[in-house]
Order: sequence, then C-alpha cells, then structure tokens
Amino acid sequence: MGSFNRNSMDLIEIPDGKCGLSVKKTLCSVKYSPISCLIYFIYYFYVKISRLVILNRTIMLIRFSVENLFSFGERKEFTMIPNKRLRTLHHHKYNENGFEILKLASIYGANGSGKSNFIKSINLFKEFVIGKTSIIEIKETRFKFNEDSKDSKQILAIEFIQDSVPFYYAIEINGTRIATEELYLSGLGVRKDELIFERTSNTDNKTDIVFSREFEKDETVEMFKSVIKDFVNAGEPILKLLSKRDNKFLANTKSAYKWFDETLQIVRPNSKPTPLAHKIDVDKEFKSYAKDLMCSFNLGITDLVSETKEIHEYFGEDNDNDLNEIVSDLVENPFRIIGMRSSNGDEFNIVNEKDKIVVKTLRVGHKGKHDKQVLFDIKEESDGTVRLLDFVQAFQRVISSKKVYVIDEIERSIHPLLIKELVQKFSLDENTKGQMIFSTHESNLLDQAIFRLDEIWFTEKNRDGATDLYSLSDFKEHKTIDIQKGYLNGRYGSIPFLGNLQDLNWHDYDTSE
Repeated sequence: MGSFNRNSMDLIEIPDGKCGLSVKKTLCSVKYSPISCLIYFIYYFYVKISRLVILNRTIMLIRFSVENLFSFGERKEFTMIPNKRLRTLHHHKYNENGFEILKLASIYGANGSGKSNFIKSINLFKEFVIGKTSIIEIKETRFKFNEDSKDSKQILAIEFIQDSVPFYYAIEINGTRIATEELYLSGLGVRKDELIFERTSNTDNKTDIVFSREFEKDETVEMFKSVIKDFVNAGEPILKLLSKRDNKFLANTKSAYKWFDETLQIVRPNSKPTPLAHKIDVDKEFKSYAKDLMCSFNLGITDLVSETKEIHEYFGEDNDNDLNEIVSDLVENPFRIIGMRSSNGDEFNIVNEKDKIVVKTLRVGHKGKHDKQVLFDIKEESDGTVRLLDFVQAFQRVISSKKVYVIDEIERSIHPLLIKELVQKFSLDENTKGQMIFSTHESNLLDQAIFRLDEIWFTEKNRDGATDLYSLSDFKEHKTIDIQKGYLNGRYGSIPFLGNLQDLNWHDYDTSE
C-alpha cells in the first residue's frame, strides 16, 4: 500500500513457527531418505493443522492502526497481543498452543485527549466497510493540525480473526478516493501474508485489482475483473461487493466481511437502541438472565416486560407514509429488527412477526406499597438504569459468544461501585469467549486484580495537538504497585492539567452588576 508497510507492525511470535512453508521448500531442494521425508511432512502438516486448532475458539481483534483521523496525526497502533514479560491473570489470555490474545482492555485519558476518537475511528472503519458511511465523512475527519491536511493520506488498518482464519485488512484514502484497499490472510508472524485482493485507484479514479496468485492464473480472472470494475466506485470499499460473489477464490472475503458486519459491536452513548424488547419477548432464557441481572443491581426493579402492538395501532393512522416505508422494508427483509427512539425518550423495536409488522416496547416493573408491581416506560427510568439496560445484551454476548465489544464511556451514568463489579465479574470469569474493550474515566477500575498492565491504555495530547496512545506495560511497573494512586498522581500522564483552572479568578468575569 504505497508507503504503508504491513510488516512495519510487530509480528506475533508463535513457538516453533519457523517451520512454516520453509519445510516444503527444504524438502523440494534437498534429498532426504524416505523416512526423513515422511517425518518432515508429518511435522509440516502438524504445524499447518495446529494453526487451525490454535484459532478454533478465537474470533478476535488482534490490533488496530489509525493515521490522520480525528485527533490522530501520525500512525498509532493499539494491540491485544499480550506482553510476554507479564505473569499475572493468565486466564485473560485466550491461549491455544502458544497463540495468545487478550480478552480485555481499557483506555484512559483526560477529556479531549482522544480516547473517544479511538473508538470513533474503529466505528467509522466498520460503517465504511458495511456501507453505512461515505468517504466524504471520512475526509472531514482528517487531523486538522496537519499542515498538508488537504493532500495527506488517511489510513485505517486492522488485523483480526474470524471463523478460525486470521486476516489483515487496510484502506488508504486520498481525498475522495480509496488509493489502496487490501485484504490478506495474515501469516501471524509464522509465514508470509497471502494476498486475497488488492485494489488501487489512480488520480483519474480508474481502478485496478490484483487477486491471489491462484486466482490470477485462472482463465476466468480477466472477465471477473472487468465485471467487478463496472460496479466499483473509487470512493467505496469493495470488500462487501466481493463477499457477495459466488467465487471459490474469494470465499474468505465472506468471513472477513462478517467480522465487520456481525462480530465487531460498537456501543457508544448515542448508539441506537438494542433489540432488547424483542429478545426478551422471544427468548425466555434470555429474559430470565436479563431480569436476574437487573434485579441484582438493587435498583428496585422486579420485572422486565415486553409489550406488543400492531404498528398502526402503536403509531396511529397519521403516519401512513413513513410507516408504509418501514413495512415495505421489513416485508423485504423479514429477519431485520429496527430499533428506534422517540423524541420523548421511549425505545421500541419494530419486527416482522408471523407476517405481521409489530412494535415491541420494554417496560420495567417496580414494586411499591403493599408489594404491588407497577410497570414504567423506559423514558421514566433514570439515565443510569437505561445505560445498564443497554449493557444487558452486550455482557451476555461477550461472555457466552465470540463477539468483540468496543464500548465508549462504559461508566457513564453508572455508579462507580456498580461498574467495577460488572467489569470485575467479566475479568475474573475464566470461561468467557469474547473480547471487551472500553474507554473510561473510572479510576476505581485501575486495579491489578482486575487488569493486566498490558490491558490498560492511555491517550494524551502532545504539543502538536495530536493524540498519543500508549500502554501501561511500557512503564514496567511491579505487580504490587497501586496503579490507581500512580495514575491520579500523574505518574503515567493522561490526566487533566489543572494549573490554569486553579489560577482562574472567575469573579473577574462577573457581569451581574
């Protein structure tokens, strides 16, 4: 990708990985006895098969790089690869035969330091790939303090595992065109990355595509390229387009796209409502879990109830034009669930259920005088309760399924002791399956009984106004150190500088007289 070098990122080391494909090359060039050849081939295939075993339970984010987006100027990298020096919380490493990925990470920083911009960058990448945002919106996020901002490239790159296959995917954007888009089977530091496709667009917006060596040798490749180019827009990624094609050489693009579309889940303060009302209605086991979880918070909640009404009955007859559009959408996509929030704060799901379009709303039960239960609308609940309801499905899925959850401001509107208990429960659980990454200000979570040092990250603005991103493991602290105290004392940076506030005499600005 031009000056963007995949191999500039640190490689993952896997024990005995030096064998890889080099064994095959050695066997082809050197004469061995039949017994020796058999032993080498068995070893070679053992390494190949063991890589599949290693990744069998893993659908994960490995690392993410961003350059020239929001407050990120120069390229910064976030990684979930464990620091080999650390010996704490071993169960935080999803570990199979030496291949390790962390399950948890937190990002700290002062207001305006860039921690939310980190999550916004991942979210923008996801939405760009799945077609929910445009290249114009990405262009507008360029780092404003860059003197060559108008002509400078923007880069988003990610390494991940989906369906037991490791991928590396990156996009380089110049203005309103994708200069380079590439997808590789990641070698994970064991072998060379294998190209799946690379597309480039020149300054005239003409697109060129190169596929894997096997596909390039196939007699159908040129015809396929000409067909694809007719559908390619220089400002749109082609991963989604290729994943929809029925082509044996592009089978892996389906898994790669699935990671963005399904595995990666972003929860932001302004995220759309989750399909909680529908899930509680159709999944009795989930309802029991959700009810027990919310009741355990001692919020006075005694029940979660999903109520269903036909769409016209819920909205009335005055909104027929808008409703007909929704109905048509759900008839065409019967498995889709639409989550919406009304202007007065009510949240609801619209679904196609047994060929009827219905609206499901969640109501929360509380007991009052004489133990009488009364149902409340979501709009009547506190911000903290609503935020916890947003987390009900997220925590259930990240514990029991192979999902990657990235949450912005996890502690927002939630009591410090409550959010610590939730995070600690995930941290101490040795049977989790997913990953959880979040930004926070909550210093109570800075506890080495909850986090490894390589699971704590900081953002801080430098003199150029750009966000720096670094891990606490860079400081090589001892496992007995009180990291909360060290953070609040400024030992690791990434805290507000309050000198200007202390010197401010706000009575000088009193205009009441």
